[in-house]
This record gives sequence, C-alpha cells and structure tokens, in this order.
Amino acid sequence: MTVRKIVKYGTPSLREKSKEVHKISKKVQILVDDLYDTLYASNGVGLAAPQIGENLRIFVIDTGTDPKTMNPITFINPKILKLEGAINSYEGCLSFPDAYTNVRRYKYVKVKATDIKGKPFILEAKDGSLLARAIQHEFDHLDGILFIDHCRNRFEADKVLTEKGLNPIEADYLLDEKELEDEIQKNPQKEEPKD
Repeated sequence: MTVRKIVKYGTPSLREKSKEVHKISKKVQILVDDLYDTLYASNGVGLAAPQIGENLRIFVIDTGTDPKTMNPITFINPKILKLEGAINSYEGCLSFPDAYTNVRRYKYVKVKATDIKGKPFILEAKDGSLLARAIQHEFDHLDGILFIDHCRNRFEADKVLTEKGLNPIEADYLLDEKELEDEIQKNPQKEEPKD
C-alpha cells in the first residue's frame, strides 16, 4: 500500500483509452489499495487508475466526509447502462491541482462494474448527487476524457487553467453537448453544487 504520484494534466497517458482487467490478480489488488491510499492522502472523492499512470479500467470513489461515513466503492471494468437528466457541476480533479470550473453532467447514472472480489454489481446514483457526478468523472478518465472537455464556458475554464499554471483547453477534445446544455439552461439550479 503506497501513496502514488498523481499524473498531471498535459501528460499524454491521461488521454489514452484504458485496457480491460482480465483477472483480479494480486497486482490489481495492490493497485486498488494504492488508489485508495493516494485518494485519501489527496483528500479526493474519486481516483482512476490512469491518474497514477496505470491505464487499466479501474477507479475508486469514496463520498464519505469523515471516518464515520466512509463508503469506499471499487469499480473494475465499469459500463454505463443509463444516463438521464442534466445538471451543472462545479468540478475539479486531482490531476488539475486547485483548478475548478462548471461542467455539464447527467443527473442520473446507472453503472455496472465488478468489485475487488470479482463480484459484479449494479449501482444507481440520482438527483445530480456527488456520487452520480463522481462516477461520470472517473469513468471518463478510463476513455481519456477529462472534466474540462465538458466545460460550459471554454474561456472561463482557460482563465482558471492559466491562473493555476496549467495548459489551456485542448479544443480538439471539447465535447458537443448541446442537448445537455439546453436542458441545464431550461432548468437552472437554485444553488450550484460546490463539492
């Protein structure tokens, strides 16, 4: 169990598609332990294997806010089964130190994955919860997609990245999410989540 170095934005491996895990070996178990150690040491909510330089389809999430409410969930070879609704999400990423911006996310996500014991499970996250947004954020990492690719305002995001000494938006990766944006505009939130 080791706290690993988190790969920063601009590293080419963050844009690579990750490989399926064919066997939950001792190496995979150690990788999952390292993901949790690194996540907790960084005070994060989620961490994907590519963020520590391992392009495997694994991520971990813990939305608990203190030791009493810890709820670690391991996702191996996750598949998104359903996405619905739209929400503005104010997000950051451990690969983008201290950089936050508004992005588009689905309100509801249903995901199927395998846990660390090799048991398949299905999980639903609703109402734009932190868990719903974290699942989408970490799943994206497995396909080389970054949270800034979903940004609602490219110029605002660029400004934040520049202020934090990070590379600007990579325009080729920006996602066309007109339907999501239209739905967010139609149903503005009273208060934007800031977690």
